[in-house]
Amino acid sequence: SVMEPQEIREGYLVKKGTLLNSWSAVWVVLSEDGVDFYKKKTDRSPKGMIPLKGATLSSPCQDFVKRTLVFKITTEKKQDHFFQASHVEERELWVKDIKRAITCIQGGKKFARKSTRRSIRLPETVNLAALYTEMKNQDEGVKELKLEQENRVFNHCFTGATVIDWLISKEKARNRPEALMLATGLMNEGFLQPAGDLSKEGAESGEQAAFLDDTKALYYFADSGFFCEGYSSDEDVLLKEEFRGNIIKQGCLVKQGHRRKNWKVRKFILRDDPAYIHYYDPAKADDPLGSIHLRGAVVTAVDYVPDAKKKDIDGNLFEIITADETHYFLQAATDQERKEWIKAIQMVSKSGK
Repeated sequence: SVMEPQEIREGYLVKKGTLLNSWSAVWVVLSEDGVDFYKKKTDRSPKGMIPLKGATLSSPCQDFVKRTLVFKITTEKKQDHFFQASHVEERELWVKDIKRAITCIQGGKKFARKSTRRSIRLPETVNLAALYTEMKNQDEGVKELKLEQENRVFNHCFTGATVIDWLISKEKARNRPEALMLATGLMNEGFLQPAGDLSKEGAESGEQAAFLDDTKALYYFADSGFFCEGYSSDEDVLLKEEFRGNIIKQGCLVKQGHRRKNWKVRKFILRDDPAYIHYYDPAKADDPLGSIHLRGAVVTAVDYVPDAKKKDIDGNLFEIITADETHYFLQAATDQERKEWIKAIQMVSKSGK
């Protein structure tokens, strides 16, 4: 068999500081026996190392209400480390590989993604991440709608009853109680989020969060373009217009600042119609720091940035030039990731309004 690589996965995650309650983006490398994190991707020595022997992983982790994408690694010595991904699929990839690494260490085996034992399809082994991906499929999945309730408009959402209907129609469950169990699992794992008052009450009702099989209970996909608006001035609606498109791609990139020319890790969300890319501080769940209107924009791979210091940045750079001639310089973690972002942005800039 082929030797597995020493490094299993690497990328940007947001980590909670061990002493302070501060969250910041770090470069994380998962190897067969531990997780190392670096202040910058270009740093030689890690800021910290987390041994995985005897460790446990909790995901999702309910310690932080406002942060839905956190997972926790608890070491053998009972030290907690909290990491936050930028979207659900990304969290699932990390969680799956870290769990696998922990299991392999326990069994004294070399890391391998494939399990030798065919898993028996019991409810406990249902792959919720795969189910979620299917549910989000634009053609075959649960349709995202604009629904009105109590003088509020909920964009990109659906009802609890719709989810249950879909699970049964796709033969994921034989009856409503069984479907309800799956939907509750999806909600508890943070894939589905409660949107309105009724569904929120259910989710926070007691010991066990309840998903409601109800036409008035509203839910949304954890990484969709969901937003709620009250009836108000036209100005508000205009402001929200740029968030209406479907999310095409999201994740962390390094961006050069316009004024100080310093490079920072930002979370990017690309939407298609209208064509916008918004960027956020990955450590905060606030409004975007900025938006780039992509209609008629040009995006290309570049070898260097005119005023970047070599030590700050190395390779996998690309540039977006907007229709009004504003230049943005970005860096992907790998050449493959750069190709994917360029392709996605090009597609959106041609088709989006």
